[in-house]
Amino acid sequence: MTDRLELWELTACGAHQRGHFRLSSGLHSGDYLQCALYLAHPRQAARAGSLLAAGLLEAGHEPDVVVAPALGGLIIGYATAAALDRPFLFTERSDGRMALRRGFGFAPGQRVVIVEDVVTTGRSTREVVEVVEAAGARVIAMAALVNRSVRTNPFDPLPFVPLLEVDFPTWDPADCPLCRAGETIVKPGSRPA
Repeated sequence: MTDRLELWELTACGAHQRGHFRLSSGLHSGDYLQCALYLAHPRQAARAGSLLAAGLLEAGHEPDVVVAPALGGLIIGYATAAALDRPFLFTERSDGRMALRRGFGFAPGQRVVIVEDVVTTGRSTREVVEVVEAAGARVIAMAALVNRSVRTNPFDPLPFVPLLEVDFPTWDPADCPLCRAGETIVKPGSRPA
C-alpha cells in the first residue's frame, strides 16, 4: 500500500475515463475523473480518507470540523472526517447558490478543512470557503483526492493537500481539438456547466 493515490487505482475501477468531456468548469478534456466509482468501495474510501487525514496532520493542519461540497466531496469528506474523528458538514446548491446544509453551523472561529474529490479550477471549493467564512468559521486548509488544476496550489495562500496530481490537458470550447475532430461530447458530473 502506498501513502498516496496512484492514477492506475482510479483507472482500474473505471474512475479515470477517456473520451470527450465538458467539465463542470466549462472546459473540455479528453480525460474525466469520476471519483465516486473509486469511492464506492468502502475500503478504498476509508484508505483515501485516512491518507488525506494523515497528510493534513503531517502538514500541521488540525481542524475542528471537515466540510465538503455536495455531491462530489461527500464521500471523501466524510471519510477524511472519520479518520480525523471530527464532525462532518457539507454544503449544497440551493437556488443556484452554495449554502450550508440546513441545520448545520459553526462555533465562532472553528478551524475548518474543506475536502473535495477533484479540483480543476477550484471554483466550487472557493464558493465553500465563502460560505464557511460567512458563517463565522476559519478555513485553515484545503484537501482533495485529485488535483487536476495544473497548479501546485490553486488556493494559495491557503494550504492545499492533494492525494494525486494529474496533468490532463483542458481546452476552452473554441480551442478544443476533440470538437474540431467531430468527437461527441459528454457532460458528466453533478453540476451544470
